[in-house]
Amino acid sequence: MINGHGDDIYQYGEIRCNFSSNISPLIDTSPLRQHLAERLTLINHYPEPDAYSLEVLIAAKHGISPQEVLVTSGATDAIYLIAQTLRNERTFAVKRPTFSEYADACRMYGYEEAPKAGAIRWLCNPNNPTGELRTTDTIKVLSRRHHWLIIDQSYEDYTWEPLLSAQTAIDMQNVIVIHSMTKRFAIPGLRLGYIIAPSAVIDRLRANYRPWAVNALAIEAGRWLLDHEDPYYREEMKLLLSQTKYLQERLRGILGIHVYPSSTNFMLCSIQQSTAAELKEYLLAQHGFLIRDASNFEGLSACHFRIATQLPEFNDELVEAIRTFVYKVKRNA
Repeated sequence: MINGHGDDIYQYGEIRCNFSSNISPLIDTSPLRQHLAERLTLINHYPEPDAYSLEVLIAAKHGISPQEVLVTSGATDAIYLIAQTLRNERTFAVKRPTFSEYADACRMYGYEEAPKAGAIRWLCNPNNPTGELRTTDTIKVLSRRHHWLIIDQSYEDYTWEPLLSAQTAIDMQNVIVIHSMTKRFAIPGLRLGYIIAPSAVIDRLRANYRPWAVNALAIEAGRWLLDHEDPYYREEMKLLLSQTKYLQERLRGILGIHVYPSSTNFMLCSIQQSTAAELKEYLLAQHGFLIRDASNFEGLSACHFRIATQLPEFNDELVEAIRTFVYKVKRNA
């Protein structure tokens, strides 16, 4: 696990806006918080050993069997469980930059990296930190090249592009898909995700599954959220992605800042004549803004950083703050 990956707001005091978090700022979690506050007595009892009641609801949502679903304590828990279960495959492949936990989990269980011929191929789709998205046709090609294809679709709700459906993944037989409920519903602190795969694969994963791996409040939250998915969510995401396009265009207008293409609400950027760490320090000290220093992603450099779209007024202020920083750097060069 790399130091500082994800939202590292816990390392700092109060900030005005957290651009390092790729969770939507538009999601109102107050109804869920109220629901859980009324059910805190759940913590006085053991949770379900395998979160089966939630698996039934997830299966119904996707139109598949509950035996093809496994609920986990977040997507990262799923990654390590898969790496443990498939460890006899011995080799893995991953294209960088991407989420570090795929390689870390494989190394923990004794895999060796074979970039072009790994028995297991990991794919983050849309990819973190780049926002790049692979089409279903590309996924089918990759599935034929490797024994197993593991697709992490944690950011699936933050793009309008079509992604692999649950039934298509199951029909492919060698594809395992990881989903995150914490991203869509803005509850990363609860740690909640699930795996979709053919029932025989799920059976293998369950053999290494820890009893009571998912806490009672997370299970209750998952059940409530699936039962209260508001139709406004799609409109909310439409607004977020339109703001992302606007933010990208404004950042591209700053000479010395490069913005990479992205299919989701976050974007990878790079800065000339300075470093991401220096920009991050300036934004924190002068504006109370936190961005993601992406230099610790394998394959990236000290100049790379990631920004996730926030509320419009903060987006505009961020652009002007970065413009001011770049101007000062050039003036002092």
